[in-house]
Formats: sequence, structure tokens, C-alpha cells
Amino acid sequence: MDHTTRGDWIPDSLNPRGYQTLTDVIARTVNDYADKTAFTSFGYAMSYAELGRLSDAFAVYLQQETDLQPGERIAIQLPNINQYPVILFGALKAGLVIVNTNPLYTPRELENQFKDSGARALVVYTGVAHNVDKIIANTHLKYVFTTQIADLHSPLKRLLINSVAKYVKKLEPEYHLPQAIELRQILTQKAGQQPTIVTQQSHDIAVLQYTGGTTGVSKGAMLTHANLISNFLQGVKLISTADQHWAETVVSPLPLYHIYAFTLSMAVLELGGNNLLIANPRDIDGFVKALQQQAFSAFIGLNTLFVAICNHKDSRKIDFSQLKVTLSGGMALTLSAATTWQDMTGCEILEAYGLTETSPAVAMNPPDHIRVGTIGPPVAETQVKIIGLDGQAVATGEVGELCVKGPQVMLGYWHNEQATRSCFTDDGYFITGDVASMDADGYLRIVDRAKDMINVSGFNVYPNEIEDIVTLHPGVIECAAIGIPDDHSGEIVKLFVVAKDELSRDEIRDWCKERLTAYKVPKIVEFTDDLPKSNVGKVLRRCLRNDNNAGSHAA
Repeated sequence: MDHTTRGDWIPDSLNPRGYQTLTDVIARTVNDYADKTAFTSFGYAMSYAELGRLSDAFAVYLQQETDLQPGERIAIQLPNINQYPVILFGALKAGLVIVNTNPLYTPRELENQFKDSGARALVVYTGVAHNVDKIIANTHLKYVFTTQIADLHSPLKRLLINSVAKYVKKLEPEYHLPQAIELRQILTQKAGQQPTIVTQQSHDIAVLQYTGGTTGVSKGAMLTHANLISNFLQGVKLISTADQHWAETVVSPLPLYHIYAFTLSMAVLELGGNNLLIANPRDIDGFVKALQQQAFSAFIGLNTLFVAICNHKDSRKIDFSQLKVTLSGGMALTLSAATTWQDMTGCEILEAYGLTETSPAVAMNPPDHIRVGTIGPPVAETQVKIIGLDGQAVATGEVGELCVKGPQVMLGYWHNEQATRSCFTDDGYFITGDVASMDADGYLRIVDRAKDMINVSGFNVYPNEIEDIVTLHPGVIECAAIGIPDDHSGEIVKLFVVAKDELSRDEIRDWCKERLTAYKVPKIVEFTDDLPKSNVGKVLRRCLRNDNNAGSHAA
């Protein structure tokens, strides 16, 4: 069946339970798996039943104590802690649209996202609330809920963990948000109450997932209930061919605000599994120590994490005996990382590919036929085509731009009809912007990115955003950002600068640190007399990538 309306259908072949909305999924899993563990964070195992009760309490508060109406937006700015799924499910029960927000965002980035989404409520970790304090007056935010790391733990453990975070590790800078309400108080106040059921449809927007886009201007991908349900069911169908019990205990180090981890956590819940949340995977010592504390059945990661764990001095102390599935996404998987991981764990890595706009999975290697160096065939109910510069499909094996059609493809970009129109073909395929080829048996290979995106540890970094910030510096005439290979993070940002006066590398980087998230800050700054340009004046980044030392000197 050819569906011409995006975001409105869930294939019957994937959906025997007849889900229409994510609240259907929540209700079913809480009922069927009540006594099992749904999420574990900082040693606290939260059952499905508790997840149901706590999310009910939050939904009741939203309905009884605020004027928020179904369809309005609520931002969640939390690390990987148990409060995240509580807030997520509670807000969905109240009919709100989720705006996933990176806790690492700078005030400027937060302001842009909050204003664009029109979010009127925010749940924020106290460790980053000081950034909200700086920009809240410029947003539509009316309701702010704060939470500390261990707010769902028992009183004694809560006091101990939160005190260490605040007073010993100094993780909670001072902030002034007089309207803020503590999440813990809300959950206690409304405990045991049931929210009013909100009528929702599968084509309703469930999540606004922001992506930088090709221009560097932040855009909200409108992901419907149908999009997200279809995609996690696509994942369940394929991954479960490896082992029906792969989701028993799943290591989830990637942030739930990122669509990769977000959707896979739903797949785990569908199977009654336990999401073992890692709040700070960048702390490799702490991460490896956490992995030593219990056996796990699956690991959801990306290339840089596999490399870091394999190279850690204590990696051999980790019990991999129960590991059934390792999934890789977010960035290209190297042959070296895949081989080393398999040698150490005995488990092959399934490489997958996706985008924010596709909820995210487009293609994945089947567990019984993994081909390293490819992203596998398209997942179930997904059509792809590869087009040339003329917009026509290329022959098998030839390179072109990858386009996708399927139930997981977004509705479009929030309040941006022009961008939405430009990223779809006339026959309804989403244009990914990635250059790919397809083998005769349907396996896809990503050759390159067509739109200059830089991938730093799985996070999209868009050159225009960096260039826009740097050119605001009074001493800069123009600049250009590119990605260069890096063994640790896949790519790092290198910036070429044409300066008016004498500037130092540190001056440029300090300017960026104040205005950009850390992974977007250029690692290398190089000064040059001019930038290569086309005959119409467009900077040719490909020339910089091909010969980034030409006519320049390092600073």
C-alpha cells in the first residue's frame, strides 16, 4: 500500500497489538511487565509499575495545576536518569508534545530551541538550570520543574548522592528561577491519582526532535506517534532475529534526548526489558566500572565508545558472557573497532543507519548476515532509492543521493514549510543528503555526506552554525569550518579564519566556548589569507578538505 500522507500509518505487518499512540504502548507494557525492571540509574531499579504510577502523577499535575493543553510543547533537559522516562510518559499521557533538549546546550542554543518550539514548560536537571536562568525571560516558558540526580531514590540514598553531586563534585551552579517547582514534590503530591484520558491519533505529533539541518539553522523534525511506533517495531522485528531475549538488560550509554537512544529504549520496553542508563559515558573509568557490576544482554553504542572500552585497562574484567546483541549507529563503524570488539566480547556489531527525520532507523545489518562496511538493507516496510544529479534513480552499484520512504519518515519540519518541501522528492521520498550506493542484494553503503555535516562522536555539527558565530567576532573577516578525521571522535572541527587583525587560536576558541556546545568548538584553528571560492562567491569547503594546508599557517 502506497501511503502518500506522511506520519499517519503504522504497518499492520509490524503492529499485531494494534498500537495507535505511544500511550497505548505505555499502558500495555506497564500492565504486562508490572513487576519487571524498566530502567536502572545510579543503582536504582525502577519497575514498570512504578514508572506507570509516577508518570500518572506527573500527568495529573499537568492537567490539574497548569493551563497546558494537549498539543502544547514541554521541553525535557535531563541526562540519562530515571526521571526522564517518568516525565516523558507523563507528558505524553497529558497529550503534550516532547521537545528533547541537550543538557549541554549553551544559553544561546537553548533560547533558539525554546523560542522556535514555543515550549511553555520545561523539566531541567539542576546542574544546568543556571543556563536556563540566563535566557528564560526571552522565551515562552511559564512552568519550570527541577530535579536532582537521585530524586527517585530512597531518602537516605537521595540525600547522599545529591549532596555529593552538589557540594563535593560542585555539579550544580547557583541559579535563580523563582517559578521553579521541585519535581519530587509534584510526584508526592499527586501520588496514586489517575490522569484524565486524552484522545490522541497516530498522526498527532509526539516529539519535536531538533536537528541542525543543511543551513545550520535549527529545525524541529515533527515525529508522530505513528513514526516512532513504526520505527521501534521495525527495530524489534529485526534485532529479535538474533535472540528473542536480547532486551533483558540493555546498556544505554547514549543520551535519551538523542533519537537513536530514544527509539531503542522504546524497543526495549516493548519486550519488557531493562534499560541500564549511563549518565556520563564520557567518564570511561566510571562507565567501565558500571559495566563490571552486572551482566548485560545488549549494548547500544557507537564507534568511539567501542574503541574507548576496548582500549581501557580494565575492559577484560567486564562480563560479556550474556551479551547477545551489539548495535552501532550515529557514526560510521570502522573495521578495526568492529573486529576488536568481536574479539573481546564474542559478539558481532550490527551497524545501522538513520537520521533524526526518520525516527531514526532506515537500514540495519541483519544479525544472521552482517556485512561490515555496509549499513545493511532497508528495515521492514521501507523503500529507498538512490538518485543522481538529474533526480533520476541510478543503476545498481552506482553512487548517488540516498532517498527514503516509509512509515518512520517525519511529518515535516516544525513551522518551516519551505524546508519541508525542499527535502522531499515529488513522489514523496525524503532526501537524506547522504551519498550512497546499493549492492545487487540490497545492502547499502554510505559513501560520503553531501551537505558538509561534521560528525563528532555521533553528534551532528553544522559548519554554518560555527561560521555564523565566529564571524560575529570583530576581528574576523570570514571563516569556514570542515571536519577532519580523528581516531577518538570520528571527526573533529577544523576552522579556517581570515582575520582583520592579529588574532590567536585561543581567542577564537574562547569566543566559541562561550557560544557553542563543547563538541562544536573547533579543535584546530588555522589562519589563512583567503578562502577558496566558486565563481559566484561560495566558499568551497571540499577544497579545504582536500588540501587544508594550502596557503595557510597554523595558529
